[in-house]
Amino acid sequence: MRQATAVSVALVGMAGTVIDIEAAIGSGLPSTRMVGLPDTALKEAKDRCRAAMATTRVGWPSGPVTINLSPATLPKAGSHYDLGIAAAVAAAEGKCDPQALAGLAIFGELGLDGRVRAVRGLLPLLLTAAAEGLERAVVPAVQLREASLVSGLQVLGAADLADLGDILAGGPGQPMPATSRPNEVHAAAAPDLADVAGQEEAKWALEVAAAGRHHLYLHGPPGVGKTLLAQRLSSVLPDLSESEALEVSAVHSLSGEILDDGLIRRPPFADPHHSASLASLVGGGAGVALPGAISRAHRGVLFLDEAPEFPPRVMEALRVPLESGRVVLARASATAVYPASFQLVLAANPCPCGLADTPGANCRCAPMAVRRYASRVSGPILDRIDIHQRVRPVRAGILGGEVSGDSSAVVAQRVLAARDRQHHRLAELGWRTNAEVPGVVLRKKLPQPDGVERLTQALATGQLSARGVDKVLRLAWTIADLAGADRPGLDHLHTALAMRRGEDLARGSL
Repeated sequence: MRQATAVSVALVGMAGTVIDIEAAIGSGLPSTRMVGLPDTALKEAKDRCRAAMATTRVGWPSGPVTINLSPATLPKAGSHYDLGIAAAVAAAEGKCDPQALAGLAIFGELGLDGRVRAVRGLLPLLLTAAAEGLERAVVPAVQLREASLVSGLQVLGAADLADLGDILAGGPGQPMPATSRPNEVHAAAAPDLADVAGQEEAKWALEVAAAGRHHLYLHGPPGVGKTLLAQRLSSVLPDLSESEALEVSAVHSLSGEILDDGLIRRPPFADPHHSASLASLVGGGAGVALPGAISRAHRGVLFLDEAPEFPPRVMEALRVPLESGRVVLARASATAVYPASFQLVLAANPCPCGLADTPGANCRCAPMAVRRYASRVSGPILDRIDIHQRVRPVRAGILGGEVSGDSSAVVAQRVLAARDRQHHRLAELGWRTNAEVPGVVLRKKLPQPDGVERLTQALATGQLSARGVDKVLRLAWTIADLAGADRPGLDHLHTALAMRRGEDLARGSL
């Protein structure tokens, strides 16, 4: 019996494991068996590989072929094993040197004509290969730019099976392709905060949310600018650090994006429709679960417009990720863990017609309908939101077309300065932003704000929960950071308490 082994990687969530693709060719009637817990897409790999090798005249063995994916107890999913299976079978049949496969990770999906197609999750696959000490990798030629993001690994591009043969014979593989975006195509201009007419108080709340990575709830009648404000939060957030960009890019690669433009440096923005299913929001799928919208919003913004219209089961699924910063998707065969540290922004109308508690408007909803609509966003979810901001109708006098307030670039500079103060203060404690600091650290390792007894009173009277007290302390620190203060003062604490309760405030009072 002739045997050969190629190397690939299996992903369960973001965690990868090196897989040995063992091919054995015996004597007897033609047949092909694949073992090692493959999913449906992987079971079909033997048919794709046989057709591709026959089309390119490499040829499929005429005897029985057994393909084993080891370790056999680990579930395997995806089509990225195709090229490794073809390499192992060709080496077992003597079409190439089996020693050429040593230390070489191989990834790629095969078309029936022998072409190598892009695969999902190439970046985390290569990160695992590099971490496990592999020195070289063969990837689809169209994904060479994405593969080049991983340091410490020599990547070789294959456009078809002939390129794979050349690489195994010592060839250099395909060169780096030109960028997939023509030079004459320019990215759309980013939304600017100055585009929002009026709403100075809501813009200030947005700035505080950006500075401390706080969750934000915008509620008010239709057409006042809630969606415009939420869409501009990303424009005032700082760029991602190198480690954050790599983490975010790995999640998006696993979601099927091809990273032609390098690492994702800007905080992502995800805004699923209110008809989104539970699996599309938190992740899911048959076999090994794939990341959902909350993981694609990792280190960025998750915006749920018309929040009361989301099914309660979908909204309640956000509870644990909001606190833990990750989502754990357990299945019978495997448990996938994805990062989900996002800023949540909710937008909601006050009632079904949207006009309740709006001066000068005539709400057509019955009182019970108003209460029922408001209760669709549960108390436990609202308790996890730092800032509750009521957005009121704009005045007619400001609709003259002039720029209103500071631009995103100006606000972003203030946010960056506040983030720098937080980093300097929290670096030794292991945190980056105020929203991430645990309550025990806030109360025992950081100076207490002036007037903290006001929070004790609010807690005793039931106006704040224990979580709410921590939220107010975090907000007070962020407001102090924006003001350039060394510690929160009484005004900062009162402003933070008002933002937490959703009360009216004026930035000029700080």
